[in-house]
Amino acid sequence: MTMLVPKVVVVVFAITSYVIGALSKNVCTKPSVRREWRAFSAQEKAAWIRAVDCLSHLPHDPALTATVDPSISQIPPINASGSYYDDIVYTHMDLNIRIHFTGLFLPWHRWYVYLFENALKSKCGYTGVSPYWNWTIDAPDYFESSFWKDSDPQSGLGGWGNPKADYSVPDGGFRNLHLSYPSPHTVRRDFTLQPFGDLPLKEANSSFLAPEIEKLLETPAGDYKSFQAAFEAFGGAHSSVHLIVGGDLGGTCPNNAPSNCIPGPTWSPNDPLFWMHHAMVDKVWYDWQHRNPESAKSFFGGSVQALQNLDSHNQYPNGGPPFLNLSSTMPADGLSSEVTIGDVMNTTSGILCYIYE
Repeated sequence: MTMLVPKVVVVVFAITSYVIGALSKNVCTKPSVRREWRAFSAQEKAAWIRAVDCLSHLPHDPALTATVDPSISQIPPINASGSYYDDIVYTHMDLNIRIHFTGLFLPWHRWYVYLFENALKSKCGYTGVSPYWNWTIDAPDYFESSFWKDSDPQSGLGGWGNPKADYSVPDGGFRNLHLSYPSPHTVRRDFTLQPFGDLPLKEANSSFLAPEIEKLLETPAGDYKSFQAAFEAFGGAHSSVHLIVGGDLGGTCPNNAPSNCIPGPTWSPNDPLFWMHHAMVDKVWYDWQHRNPESAKSFFGGSVQALQNLDSHNQYPNGGPPFLNLSSTMPADGLSSEVTIGDVMNTTSGILCYIYE
């Protein structure tokens, strides 16, 4: 049976880690409290935007090392003239097949967002917390949501892209965020309500309405495999948020990209919305973990994608053998010390120290 894959872009996103120096396991006594973006003051929003922009002006880190065969990853080589922010993006590009539709999806992204926050602090003096984006608020009327209407040049995220300029975002604090991959451009957003090609799926926003997320949270206690499978599914909440935004978050190729550019989830961190989206993905997992003690340390997943056909994917929706366990290490392509899956299962132990409001 042939795998049903969308012709437009199948986005299966995820992400890695960036913290400077060795990671130590500290006792968490005063966890930071992550808040929804709209709960930030204008000053707090501006501080986060400045720090993200700061990373885009720092030089490339020569420690970055691609670890996936380029014939498999099918991405361009490392651009040494790029920025440190580009390095962070590149790690996600390189590790794409290892961190999506495998058991690494949720723990790796949790780590990635955490380490991105640490990079903001250690490299750019940020003193705040990671914001999350509760997209269930915007889902009912996504295109017209007030979320897209903050054009303030210091504290706004900007809105939809200009179709006459390759959907580049013309306003907000990231209007001049210059990116290197897959080709030089600025942040792009292209509202795409039905991005699933020939797949018989509903409009993208229908998958992340509040009742749908509640259904996800009602996954039986301890059934990690089913929880991840539903969350990361084609047409599920995770990929739908990526694809409905389109542009960089949706993994489409810029107009000036090389002819061999392959659309996909690889460079989705180009759009800083990625960090807030994946903080929300992490929050949904966090909420499920806290609903029942059986879910707190529940984990199951393989290390190899099983996307050859529908039967294979249905059997191993979060990766086939060799199987991972809590002692398995997570890759970072040289930009961080590696940690284990078990180190990030609890947000207030191991290497982590945060909670959600």
